[in-house]
Parts: sequence; C-alpha cells; structure tokens
Amino acid sequence: MTFRDLHRGPRPLVLPNAWDVPSALAFADAGFEAIGTTSFGVASALGRPDGGRATKDANLALARALSGLPAYLSMDVEDGYSDDPAEVAEYVARLEAAGANLAGVNLEDSTAERLVAPQAHAAKVAAVKDRCPDLFVNARVDTYWLGTEAEIPATLERAAAYVRAGADGVFVPGATDPEVLRELAAGIPVPLNVLVVPDLTLDDLAGLGVRRVSTGSLPYRAAVHAATTVAAAVRDGRTDLPGATPYKELQARLVGYERTGGR
Repeated sequence: MTFRDLHRGPRPLVLPNAWDVPSALAFADAGFEAIGTTSFGVASALGRPDGGRATKDANLALARALSGLPAYLSMDVEDGYSDDPAEVAEYVARLEAAGANLAGVNLEDSTAERLVAPQAHAAKVAAVKDRCPDLFVNARVDTYWLGTEAEIPATLERAAAYVRAGADGVFVPGATDPEVLRELAAGIPVPLNVLVVPDLTLDDLAGLGVRRVSTGSLPYRAAVHAATTVAAAVRDGRTDLPGATPYKELQARLVGYERTGGR
C-alpha cells in the first residue's frame, strides 16, 4: 500500500509526529505505517522557537537518520525555508535524496506567523511538484491556526489555489468546529488533514470527510510533561512513579535499527 493509498482507507490516516530517531522508532514499533515530523519538536530540541526557519539543517540530518525507518516518512518543512520557489524546490529535492523512505512534505502558507499571499505559496507548491513529482505535497493553510482570515471562503480559496498548483492534500490546523470541517472537506477535492480534535473521535472525523489526522507537537509536549512529572515525583518522595518504557527495550530498538542500516 502506497502513502497515497493510506489516505483512502475506511478511516482517516493517523499520522504521529516524531522529533528524533527514538520517537520515530517507538511509533514504528507501535505499528504506524506512516510517520510525520513536528517542526516544533525539532526546533524545540535545538533550543529554538518554532516557525523561524531554524529546522532547515536539522531536518536534512533527520531525514538521513530516519531513512532506514520501516515506515513512510512525511516531513514538516515549515514554509520551505525561503521565499523563492526554486530554492524551496531545491531544498525538498535534497530532502528527498537524503531520506530513502520520504513520501511527503508539509509546506505551510505562513512565514513568521503571518499569512503569505496564496499565489506565492502556490508557486512554491508548483515548483516542488515539478522537481519532485512523486512526493505527496500537503499544503498547509494557516488561516485558522493564526486566526487570520479564519473563515471558510478564504480558506477554500487558498486551498483551491494550492490544489491547482499540484498539492496532493490540504492541511488546515486549528479548524475544530464540526460544521467547518464538514464544509472544508466537501469543498476541497484532495484529502483534508487536521490536527487531533479532543472532542471528536476518529470515526467522528471520518464522518465529516477528514482523511488524515496529525498529532502535531502533542506527543513531544506530552513527553516533556511526563519527564517533568517523573522528576518531580522522585524529588517529592513518591513511590507511585509514572510508567516508562524500559531501558532495555529502547536500547534494543536502537541496536536493531543500527544493525539494519539505520543512520
């Protein structure tokens, strides 16, 4: 089954977002056929805030490190790290060459937390598809994420421009209202991707027309929270420590990955 096929199943594709090799291996071991990355997690691990084009070099290194992962990989490349469509396409081509299992990229239509003109983002999408025609380009529309032009018509207008440019999917993070999601799914002719909506189950989202659900930075933030919780529990003298994956299990994954060609 191809990465595209995973968007056509009876339920939406759940795409967990990793930030390093151990988190990606854990998701693969849990049976996920496709794994994404989170720019927030990657940037945060570098001590940098998200959205500032800080993950450019780190993503290339991560693509190489995850090239032996037994799952499809879709990488979050922020806005492509450039305003020049040709430079964005060149970067994605380098990413594709680095990651043998790279199946897709997320490309967002905002820079420094401001929406860019839809024509400018469409030009990036077109350039990437021309250079890397087999990649699944998931065009992210940040209207609801930023609370700017957060209306259905404006969002659909942007999505249509990206689909015309060749986008294989459209990601609308921040959209959570069921009726909004229903109208977006009905108005977008390619798979609609959303973030986890706490009040809606996977089946609920399927019924609304959603075809892909990303965890975004949620697993990374949960991991940071869990680490703080366990350290505080030890400090406070508690004996009911939170659960954790055994050292030997994590070590075995890394040893096995290294032996099978993981980089």
